[in-house]
Amino acid sequence: MTSIKTRLRVLRAEREWSQAKLAVRMGVSRQTINSIEKGRYQPNLRLAFKIARAFGKRVEDVFVYSEAEKRDESARRQICSQ
Repeated sequence: MTSIKTRLRVLRAEREWSQAKLAVRMGVSRQTINSIEKGRYQPNLRLAFKIARAFGKRVEDVFVYSEAEKRDESARRQICSQ
């Protein structure tokens, strides 16, 4: 199963934003932000882009598609073993 990992909690901490503060900025509930951080909810593209813009980041800097991450790690292992 593929999933999306998020750096949202780290980015919030760097700015000292609470879940509630980010939620208000995004127009969603605090529970939505919490669910995204815990991996229970995957935001739609509009919300993902909106979150990324709030932090001045690209979407791929905030959200990481874990299947791609696994593939990249596998490629690194092959290169290192050669």
